[in-house]
Amino acid sequence: MSLPIDPLYSLSGLCVGFLVGMTGVGGGSLMTPLLVLLFGVAPASAVGTDLLYAAVTKGVGTVVHGLKGAVDWRITGRLAAGSIPAALVTLWWLYRRGAAGHAAHGGLIEMVLGVALLTTSLALLFRPQLATYAARRNAATQRPADAKPGSSGAVRTVVATVAVGAVLGTLVSLTSVGAGAVGVTALLMLYPKLPTGRIVASDIAHAVPLTLIAGSGHWLMGSVDWHILTSLLVGSVPGIVAGSRLSARAPEVLLRYLLALILAIVGARLVFV
Repeated sequence: MSLPIDPLYSLSGLCVGFLVGMTGVGGGSLMTPLLVLLFGVAPASAVGTDLLYAAVTKGVGTVVHGLKGAVDWRITGRLAAGSIPAALVTLWWLYRRGAAGHAAHGGLIEMVLGVALLTTSLALLFRPQLATYAARRNAATQRPADAKPGSSGAVRTVVATVAVGAVLGTLVSLTSVGAGAVGVTALLMLYPKLPTGRIVASDIAHAVPLTLIAGSGHWLMGSVDWHILTSLLVGSVPGIVAGSRLSARAPEVLLRYLLALILAIVGARLVFV
């Protein structure tokens, strides 16, 4: 008789939840490939399970960050305005093609997942340079990202934020990857004057409705393993609470380079092997 909770999955959830709480990165970027490569879970099932896992863990992280007043709800709403419709369209596309349970689609998900991980690795690696470039460009053109409402600069920033949300909605629904590193990097370029901690908190809050909707869609298509999901959550909830509380003290540079290296290795493994 199998245990209702698998300790190995719970330990994985604890480690990944801790990283998500500290950096806003690591949920889908680590958990989905971990399920596929280490535990041998089918790609479609890994994506669906991880999406609902992320909805719960990032929901807990949002509560912690929200109580500290770290979430910018304007940014969260702008991202959701693009990501939610994009996620619904992507789920409809997957349903029409019967993505769950088909080997061909599993191979496609692995390929897209690998490319997403490599992109995420690059986003992490060059995040400071991209943010610096964006700040200089805004200063040179005298169009600050936090310009007064109604100004041309503010309108462009809102439109760009919604567009970023649409890209994230598609990417997350297909692979469960992107809401962390890619989203945070894009927001740092769009809002260079905001503290990184506030950007991370806003991105985590945005991921909650996105992953909940995308995960629910995968559940309806039959690609969620509830035994794995329960085991992951047992470890991840305390992990993300601890990580969120320690986020201000985290060695950001070391964590960023370590995550970039891990994601590059895993992404290359999925794409080229």
